[in-house]
Amino acid sequence: MAARRAHAALVCHRVRRVRCVRRRAVLSPDPEALRRIMKRLLFFCAGAAVALLSGPSPRAASPQLATAPTTPKLVVVVVVDQMRADYLTRYGDLLGHGLTRLTREGAWFRKAAYPYLNTVTCAGHSTIGTGELPYHHGMVLNQWYDRAEGHSIACTEDASAKNISVGAPAAGGDSASRMLTPTLAEVMRKSTHGRVVTISLKARSAIGLAGHGGDAVVWLGPMGALTTSSAYASAIPEFAAAFANAHPPSQDAGKVWDRSLPPAKYEYVDDGVGERPSGGWTALFPHPLGGDGGALTPAFYAHWEQSPFSDEYLEQLAEAAVDTMHLGSGDASDFLGISFSALDIVGHAFGPRSHEVQDVLVRLDVTIDKLLKHLDSRIGAGKYVLALSADHGVADIPEQIQNGGRQSAQDIAQAIDTSLQPFFGAGPYLAASAYTDLYFKPGVYDRLKADDKAMKAVAKALSALPGIERVLRSDELTSPKARESSDKAVRAAALSYYPGRSGDLIIIPRDNWLLGGGGTTHGTLHDYDQRVPIIFFGACIRSGAYDDAAAPPDIAATLASIVHVALPATDGRVLAAAVTK
Repeated sequence: MAARRAHAALVCHRVRRVRCVRRRAVLSPDPEALRRIMKRLLFFCAGAAVALLSGPSPRAASPQLATAPTTPKLVVVVVVDQMRADYLTRYGDLLGHGLTRLTREGAWFRKAAYPYLNTVTCAGHSTIGTGELPYHHGMVLNQWYDRAEGHSIACTEDASAKNISVGAPAAGGDSASRMLTPTLAEVMRKSTHGRVVTISLKARSAIGLAGHGGDAVVWLGPMGALTTSSAYASAIPEFAAAFANAHPPSQDAGKVWDRSLPPAKYEYVDDGVGERPSGGWTALFPHPLGGDGGALTPAFYAHWEQSPFSDEYLEQLAEAAVDTMHLGSGDASDFLGISFSALDIVGHAFGPRSHEVQDVLVRLDVTIDKLLKHLDSRIGAGKYVLALSADHGVADIPEQIQNGGRQSAQDIAQAIDTSLQPFFGAGPYLAASAYTDLYFKPGVYDRLKADDKAMKAVAKALSALPGIERVLRSDELTSPKARESSDKAVRAAALSYYPGRSGDLIIIPRDNWLLGGGGTTHGTLHDYDQRVPIIFFGACIRSGAYDDAAAPPDIAATLASIVHVALPATDGRVLAAAVTK
């Protein structure tokens, strides 16, 4: 009987894969991708047929079932927004709590990296959540230019949804309606009836981990309002509403953020050139949150989010979810996703060399330790599995390093207009830009494709700018050949490209050059943006430091194998070296 059940599960897995591949074939706008998908369809059909006809030997199946590890009852995915891979070693001497426990007791993939260009929050969380790359899941940027609407839209923006909040009025509507593939959390919820909870400061982070459904998908809206969407529920989840009422962010009014260690412990200087602190703050510690006079202004909430106190708040909210919803205590495997956002907000303003970034890491180290101890207490040490990663890295502030610089958006637009004037007359020709993605006004790109001299002229003008290394055409990025190219720039751009959402031209900034103003940012194919940590910890994990190749899509694939659910498709692979048999 055991052999028959295992055989039936294999057949069901094959059939589910076939259904998903059929769906992808219908949705794919790319003829080359369509042919590749149909080949996969034939492969899975053949596999299902072989499984049906042959059947396994009971003697061969029994030992596998007998030695299979117990399935963990809770999957935890922790994303640290903007955490570069080198932070764990660069600032390792400052750490000694939760992050250190993960690196010592977990499976740490030290050379993990995103393979694509648009290393931004929405793309990163969706990649971790789905196990797919942006050219599949479609969440290519935080915002992209909607050519039909004639304006930019957020990746989770949904006019048919209504946000719901507690603590302050909600605004807008968000959902995963633009996400084209399911997440691991969705698959677990559907396959095992496990519960799904995701938490973040940002809608796109909570939604990227949850996907199209969830029992509690919550984030922080304007003025610290705990928020969800009608796409997930008709009201804020009870545990979240109770927590928000008992522990509003306003409880931190009057606090001052200062270094938690002696100043001499921190690398570099406290007021590095090029830092861009939030309004009312200087580049030097300490940083008062404000609000102690009773007036809780938007400035207070901006300061609170840009401090370690917001990470501590999210961890406490996660504890409340575990306790109130009894996550990990039922028959099914539940999913808890937490995205800590403070490092990203602080990093943009102060840069990766700042005392502020270092102190966020020091405090996050303690916060993660608190989370692990709570999970140990409630679920049991070794009875849950956790993965930690980041959605992207970040560049150094150019003014703090050699050979860095900034390329202004105005210079990019001017180069386009000047180069095209001899061909098409006076501009402007650019409708919008989303960092590396340039969107032309209606009809302009079609004219460029029809006029090779004009296309070469605009590419030459952009490449002549000091901060631009290369210019790629969107029509050269849609094929499997581009996605498998040995040219890193072509491959990275192709893996980020989705027709109708990505730009007409894609510009590749030079190393250590930023597109835009003060502070710093991310969103390129350079190592400082692509390299992130990947750590697995807990049940079914073999500890160790691994230098094997790894990428964030591998997270969902590996976790799916541990909880015995089948992702309909994935661009990742199971990191088998880290999984106990």
